Order: sequence, then structure tokens, then C-alpha cells
Amino acid sequence: MTETQIDELLEELVEGEKTWASLSLAARRGLLDEVRALTARHAAEWVDAAVGIKQLDPASPLVGEEWMSGPYSLAAGLAALSDSLAKLEAGRSPLDGAEFGYAPGGRTTVKALPLNTFDQLLLSGFSAEVWLQPGIEKAEAIRSAGLAQRDPARTNGVGAVLGAGNIFSIAPLDTIYELYANNRVVALKLNPITDPLLPVLTKVLAPFIAVGAVRILTGGAEAGTYLVRHKLVDHVHMTGSALTYDAIVFGTGEEGARRKAADEPVLDKEMTAELGGVSPTIVLPGTWSKADIEFQANHVATQRLHNNGYNCVAAQVVVLPKHWAQRDEFIAALRKAFDDAPARPAYYPGSDVRVASADASYPDAQHLGSRGARVLVLDPADRAALLCTEYFGPVLGVIELDTEDDNSAEQFFREAVRVANDEFVGTLGVNIIAHPDTISGLGDKFDHLIERLRYGTIAINAWTGVGYLTPSATWGAFPGHQRNDIQSGVGVVHNAFLLDRPERTVVRGPFRPAPRSVFRGEWSLSPKPPWFVNNRTAATTGRLLVDFAAAPGWGKLPAIFASALRG
Repeated sequence: MTETQIDELLEELVEGEKTWASLSLAARRGLLDEVRALTARHAAEWVDAAVGIKQLDPASPLVGEEWMSGPYSLAAGLAALSDSLAKLEAGRSPLDGAEFGYAPGGRTTVKALPLNTFDQLLLSGFSAEVWLQPGIEKAEAIRSAGLAQRDPARTNGVGAVLGAGNIFSIAPLDTIYELYANNRVVALKLNPITDPLLPVLTKVLAPFIAVGAVRILTGGAEAGTYLVRHKLVDHVHMTGSALTYDAIVFGTGEEGARRKAADEPVLDKEMTAELGGVSPTIVLPGTWSKADIEFQANHVATQRLHNNGYNCVAAQVVVLPKHWAQRDEFIAALRKAFDDAPARPAYYPGSDVRVASADASYPDAQHLGSRGARVLVLDPADRAALLCTEYFGPVLGVIELDTEDDNSAEQFFREAVRVANDEFVGTLGVNIIAHPDTISGLGDKFDHLIERLRYGTIAINAWTGVGYLTPSATWGAFPGHQRNDIQSGVGVVHNAFLLDRPERTVVRGPFRPAPRSVFRGEWSLSPKPPWFVNNRTAATTGRLLVDFAAAPGWGKLPAIFASALRG
């Protein structure tokens, strides 16, 4: 888009803000419900466009990733936010009826999953809770929930949202969050990679466009720079890399570096951001069956290879105890899972360069998968590059920690927490894999060590991507980053309860899939999750889940269960 076109759209948003301010909570909830119905109506078109962008075989089960991380995520998020607005409309808090608890360090927790019987059935054995920042009690959480929708007539200007190019629900979800959590009308600029989605996103977001609350822009870096520095833009939110954030806030080149060091921004407005990082997966020692090892190896491969590794929270480094009795067996299974996962094109720009960078740092790395496109780095002598470079592609590393007793879960976990906090770049997400007996043996120490991890989403026997898919959970960096050391960013999104001052989301899942989980006492009915890269029916399950998220009903469950079990 030209500068003149951007000027015109922003002027339209300034006028649209007046309309947005006049809309009642009931009208705003109606818009959410309209967009939810449109998401389902145009979901196939959305997925077709995504398949084209990512060069996937339309018949591949990998298409399931696009159903689940695209229209399903948006439909589920809209439904959850609509529920919160319905409570506000009735004069109640979005947390009315919520389940509260307590976590170490004086933290109040709010259950985000499961919230109803459908959640309990579709995600049996999975749970999520949001930990609020220390000192916030239940009464304060209830009073402050709702954020800007507690006074909907008081709007906050125009927000610019710079959409991501990897997961296609990010841009619309970030737009919805700006509209509702912050009460700003939105200029959504698409990442050029996602321009083919412009027609379908225009249809899906049509109700917001019609009232003047949203405009969608296209263009490259020049258009983005012009937009964020425009005098009519009051706030900027982006999803992307820390390098892009620094370029926007401080500028580029030597002058940009000088400004960053001195914390002298060129951007004269507030900015929030979700910026990824290098995510660890910590594997606690225990006694695992052969089936456990195979399943968890595929779990880790999924954490890295979902969307070919082009995820801000893709696991990049597995942290193992060096002398764990089953270390060799697990690494062999991990190598096989990484090698056997379905091939896919390297669609995201710069992927080959980043993979080559890993090769340059680690010339002894193994090349696996089709045409050797995947890189596996095993316990390098110098782990700095692996822990500080977000490769954003199919690169996986393993590091081993040598503690006094590697079969002591507590000793290893303490050291792994230290390394994850102090040596890894970023604080977006961390995964922990541990046998139920190991967790039980640690007792209260387990949750106290979880509390020490400084990450925005912590997943225990689950992938942090489950946190992304949970609409009432929060998504974003651990709070506290400074502007000139932004790490994984500042602020949160999703957060359908509209919680004030959240700290983190903690997700828990079953160590084993059904039916082994039931036989071993976990009481989870979930089979292999549909987001696993080797799930054979992911595309069918994903399509059925979108239909369910748009209009839940008991009659839709049998088909979902049947497809999931075949996966």
C-alpha cells in the first residue's frame, strides 16, 4: 500500500473509533459471534490459502496443523471472549464462577482448562491455569477482570498490529485482543508472506470492518515503518523477532545500536510484542517403558517440527541428565522420530540460511529427514550459539547436564531450571517431561521448582502450543523485560478472561496416551494428540474441531472421537 492509502485508512479508523465507542457490550458480543460464524463458513478457503502458502500436499495429514492453528484457534478464542462479554453485560465479572487456587510465592491461580464438560471430554487429562502476579488476591482479580471492556465507551485510539507470517490465527487474534482488551480500533498490517490470506481474512473480519473498527493493510517493511510511526497511530503491537522490534523502536545500523545501548527510542509510543526465543524441553530422569520413550520422543519431535519449526515457541534444545540410565535409548528414539517425521517444504524465508548457520556453528551435527534438511546437534562442547540463536527452522539440539547424581530428579531439575533461566535467550515457553512417579516423588518441591522458571508458558507433559490453543490462558513473555533488552517481548494476548496482571500460564498433560494412560492410573482418555506430526488423521480431526468450535454440540463428538482414535 502507498503512504496515501495508509493515510486514508487511518483517517477512516479515527472516525470508526467513534462508532466503536458507541457500541454496547451486547453489540460488541454480537460482532464476536458473527465473526465466529464467518470463521467456520470460510474455514476451508482459509486452509486452502494456508496450504498454498506453505506448499503442503492438500491430501497430507499435516494440513491438520492449518485447521487447528488457524480457524480453530480463532473460533475458540471468539467463543471464550463472547462468554466474558456476556458476563460483563449482565453486570458480573468474567471470573464469575471461575475456579481459583494458589501457587508458590503468594500467587493466586485461575483455572483456564477445562472449563466445561466438552473440555473434559475433548482434552481429557489436559489442564491449564493462569498464575497471577504475586500479591494479587482473588477479590482483586475478580474486580479487575474485564480490562478496557469495564468502560467500553472510553476508547484508546488507533492501534497498529503487525501480523505474523507463520501461524495464521495470530494476526486476527491479536487484532481481537487490541479491540477488546485495550479498546482500540485496529490497523492490521499483514506480513507479506500471508498476503494470499487477505481475501479470506477480509471476509472473516467483515463485521469489524463494516463498523470502522478494523482496516487491513498490506506491504513490506517500508509500509510497516510508515504505519507504526504515523501520527494517527497511538499504540503498536507486533509478533515477530527481537531484531524487528529493535529496528522499529531504535532504528537500524550503528545509530540504532547506539540508541539501543542508551535506551533512546525513535518510536514515540507504547509498544507491546511477542517475540519468541529459544525454548527448552527439560526431560527429568525416571524409569520409562519402551512405549513411554517412543511416545515422548515423538512428542519432542512435534515440539520442534510442527510447522517445520517456524514457531515462536518451537522447542529448540532438549535438556537431559548426562548419566540418566535411559539416556542412550531416549536419544536413539529421538533421532528416529526426528528422522521419520513427514517431509515438508522450507517455505519460510531465510530458513536455509538459518540452518546453514547452525551447520557453521556445529559442523559435526547430524543431518536427518528427507534430503538431510533437519539438523540434530548432540551435546556440543560450546552450547552458546545453540542456546542464544533462535534458528526458527528444523534445528534441534540436545545438551546434557552433569550433576552429582543424575538419577536424582531434584538435583537435575534444580540445575536445569538455572540453565533455562540464565543461559537461554527468551522467556516465552518451556516444556518439562517427567514420569508421574517422578513428579509424585518430588512432592511440593516440583511446584516450587516450576515457580522458579521465568517463562510465560510452562508445559508439563504437554507442549506449550497447548497454551496457545487455550483461549482463556495468557500468551506472551514472562513479565519484566526492558525495552532495550526485550527478550521474548512485553504484554500478553489471548487472555479471554481479560485478566489484569497475569504472570504465566501453566499447562499440564498426560504422560501417556490412552489407553496406556488408563491402565497406568493417569485417568486420561486422550489418544495421541492431533497436533503430533505423525498423527495420521490430523486433517480430518482438525476440520471437525473447527466445526465444533463454531457451534458446539453433543452430536458432533462421536465423529471427533472416531477420527482422533484413528490418528
